[in-house]
Amino acid sequence: MRLALVNVKGGVGKTTTAVNLAAAFARSGLKVLVVDLDPQGSATTSFGVPREEASPSVAEVLFGETEAAEAIRETATEGIALLPASLRLAGADLALARKHGPDKLLKKALSAVRRRYDVIVLDCPPGLSILSVNALAAADAYIVPVLPHHLDMEALAGFFEALSTLKDRLGKPAELLGILLTQVDHRTQVTDQVVAAIRAAWGKRVFNTEIPVNVRLAEAPAQGRTIFEFESWSTGALAYSKLGAEVLRRSRKAGLV
Repeated sequence: MRLALVNVKGGVGKTTTAVNLAAAFARSGLKVLVVDLDPQGSATTSFGVPREEASPSVAEVLFGETEAAEAIRETATEGIALLPASLRLAGADLALARKHGPDKLLKKALSAVRRRYDVIVLDCPPGLSILSVNALAAADAYIVPVLPHHLDMEALAGFFEALSTLKDRLGKPAELLGILLTQVDHRTQVTDQVVAAIRAAWGKRVFNTEIPVNVRLAEAPAQGRTIFEFESWSTGALAYSKLGAEVLRRSRKAGLV
């Protein structure tokens, strides 16, 4: 299964989810590849790879300068390999627009290595740039992390509207696996209200699992470790373990794995 983490908004937990969901999969015995498509390279540094050592990266793969197999590296986390990001991705929109079939370059590049992995997790930058479009074209399914804030709830509807305009470019569309509520703090009444509104609006498309506000989730990337390696009994680790199981159940039900 190829799974994209995508949203038009930044700061909603895409990278945190990509890294720790991949770790949850690996802990269950699956072989995982994480593809970092964000020029900021947050997933890359979260696995302990400094930006200055992230070459060759996915940028060189997309630009046709190297093969995916040559850019993929093993991480210190057992069961997880990484196709890192670099700042060269910042110019991807202009560089890739000149190529033939620019929306399917990632799908083509990953075709040579996809059978080596049980799951490929694609961490997208904010927005629906050519990098996110490539991820969606390559993915079997996608997850939309969202904060329980009123503005984020409004942006969610806009995201799906924007996504519908891309159907012709994407070919067979990836399947929405679920909407994920992140940075949830039920100690505040407004959070309860927004969570209830999102669940009322989107129903079963919202994951049962919620990712709580947890300082350990913010601290782990600075150590180059996943939440399970950093503090395996934190509320963040328990939530991502639960999410991993729920994602696999939904994926099996949808015939994706």
